[in-house]
Order: sequence, then structure tokens, then C-alpha cells
Amino acid sequence: MKSKTEDVQRNGGATRPLDPFDRKILSALVSDARQTYAEIGAEVGLSAPAVHDRVKRLRASGVIKSNAARLDGPAVSKPFLAFVHVNANGWGKSERMMRLRDFPEVEELHSVTGDACVIMKVRTENADAMERLLAQIYALPGVRGTKSFVALTTYLERPIQAEVTTDWPEVSLPVE
Repeated sequence: MKSKTEDVQRNGGATRPLDPFDRKILSALVSDARQTYAEIGAEVGLSAPAVHDRVKRLRASGVIKSNAARLDGPAVSKPFLAFVHVNANGWGKSERMMRLRDFPEVEELHSVTGDACVIMKVRTENADAMERLLAQIYALPGVRGTKSFVALTTYLERPIQAEVTTDWPEVSLPVE
């Protein structure tokens, strides 16, 4: 017997948009993924089994990619944080650009518009280590130049947040 399967939804795809409970659960997990489902349920107003089911669905749909430890840069001997803008010939998602992923100092890598082709978030031990990394970047074919912006103080550094702003505060601009 042949069964009709065109209308069957497969696991792994988002089946519905996130609702406020999903967003609250995600927020709780981002702040501390070690919490129990009961603790999260108490925080968001659901039972532990309901939280478990929602987390299971969020994992299956790919909303939750993984649980990972967030490391402290200075504690792992990488207190020097910089953002490096790379200008290169003909970049995009090229093999050359993807080679930047091989450097453990590179935390983020973004193809962008504007004055640079790529922006990287880089963390090294010190300025000397940063200079050595830049020398390696310059050795890549097509790299024409870089601009580095060293972070003096970090006021906010966090993972992706699930919440959305629904009430934007009124901003009054000075009249000249």
C-alpha cells in the first residue's frame, strides 16, 4: 500500500513561530543553561514537562543550536580584544576568506558591505600576538589591507537574545 507523504512535516524544520513562552524559555537558557526544567518552568509560568517539550521542539527545529561554555578571555590568557576590518580583492565566501576560520584567535567572521570585505572579532594574548596574527592575514592571497579597532572596555557582550522590543521608548531630538 502506498501512503501519501507530501503533507507530512519532517523533524528539524520550524513548524510555527516562537511564542512568548518560547522566548522566555530561550532567555532563561541563555542566562544559565544549567537550570532544570522545573526552575525554568517556575520562572516562565509553565510545568517542567511543558518546558521539556518546548525545549525538545526548539532543539529539533534548530532554534537551539547547541549548549556551549562561554569562556572568559582574560582567564584563558586572551585579554586583548580587537575588531579587524579586512580589505581584499574579490572576496565573498571564498576559500581564502574561509581560511580565516583556521585561526583560533578569530571568534567571529562576517562578510560585510562598506569599506571592508570582512569584519572579524579577534582575541589574542597581547599586542605582539595580534601583530603576528595580522601578519598571517596579510599573507593570505588577495588581502590588500586591514584596520584594527582595539577594545578598551567591554560594556556588553552576550549571545543572541530571543526577546524582542515591542515598546520602543520615545526619543526626542534637540531642536536647533
